Amino acid sequence: MTSPLHDLADRADVIRLVDTFYEAVRADDLLGPIFNGTAKVDWSVHLPKMYDFWETVLFGKAGYKGNPLAVHLELAQSTALGAREFNHWVALFHGVVDILFAGPSADEAKARASRIATVMQLHLADAAASARA
Repeated sequence: MTSPLHDLADRADVIRLVDTFYEAVRADDLLGPIFNGTAKVDWSVHLPKMYDFWETVLFGKAGYKGNPLAVHLELAQSTALGAREFNHWVALFHGVVDILFAGPSADEAKARASRIATVMQLHLADAAASARA
């Protein structure tokens, strides 16, 4: 019998979530080539940033320093980053959260991921429209 899932509670849980999620991303047919090929992500640098990011987002810990919008704006110059990619990212993230955790913080993580993806898409679309104008 499996034990019930616990909620996201601390940095150790964030690390487990981020590591599991990005393992799935790297193996994913749609997202893997973007992260591994186009973006050439240095995982030894990216993962600790994501631990800090999600710990800040979920628990208000001041640790994340970065500008994810700028990174995505630059990446969008060389690969498709639209609804298809963001919706897939969200679905993958939600799936990983659901496998690992259950509770209010897990629900908040999924809600935040959805909002982040929406905001990113809006900014990328605005930037693309401005570039065409």
